[in-house]
Amino acid sequence: MRSPASPVTTARWLIGVAAFLSFALSVILYFTGDEQAGIFVGLWVPSILALGAFVLPRRAMDDKDHSAARRS
Repeated sequence: MRSPASPVTTARWLIGVAAFLSFALSVILYFTGDEQAGIFVGLWVPSILALGAFVLPRRAMDDKDHSAARRS
């Protein structure tokens, strides 16, 4: 039986899926003739990824904090 994924893992997966779907939608819009809408939706991709980077904890910082705590 699989153990449930951690909330951080689930959030990272959702951010990635949202960015990919935004990219796919922007390509579809752009190449089906609605170029301005495609460009607008394409701008969502870095915004979604930036939101994920801002909200979700980073492993490198977590590792650095744990190693500093062990030295103290």
